[in-house]
Amino acid sequence: MSKLHECAVSRLHPTQITVGMIEVHDKQRHLEHLGHQERRHYLADHPIPAVFGPGGTLHITDHHHLARALWEARIESGVFLIEADFTELHPQAFWVEMATRQWVHPIDAEGKRHDVDALPEHVKQLVDDPYRSLAGYVRDAGGYTKTGTAFAEFLWADFFRHRVRIGPGRGGFEAAVRTALGLAHEPEARRLPGFLRAHKD
Repeated sequence: MSKLHECAVSRLHPTQITVGMIEVHDKQRHLEHLGHQERRHYLADHPIPAVFGPGGTLHITDHHHLARALWEARIESGVFLIEADFTELHPQAFWVEMATRQWVHPIDAEGKRHDVDALPEHVKQLVDDPYRSLAGYVRDAGGYTKTGTAFAEFLWADFFRHRVRIGPGRGGFEAAVRTALGLAHEPEARRLPGFLRAHKD
């Protein structure tokens, strides 16, 4: 039942615990530099997937970084692609359905999975996991390909978490991206979604 809606960012319920705040702040700056009409077009071209939950609650299933960036930029509303309507489901049945569709990922900043009770109530409560940012920037730099595999970014973040140190500041982060880019093509990463073999000269 995919359908675009515009609604308040304050209504959003995350289905994740973490985001990478470096990525969030980069998206925030991009949004703030757009003019009003440009921003509307951008948001319409990048709708946030969501579902209606019990009682009409709105749960986003992806693009948590964009949702948090909207909040940080004090943009009151966003564009959402409604993927399903579970308004009539009991809360327990709702979370079973969400897990079955792999639309909920209650994984903390240490890579540990929790019950859905640990999910934040609001996007402003999402916790920073710098390895989420690292995984996203490594993908964008060609370290691996984007796939349809659920929570692929979490798997890559956990892979880098135990192998790459992120130093202070933007310089430390960019150095970590360079290190992680090399590791992404190593044989030990080959089972991860989107793995790319290193190009040989």
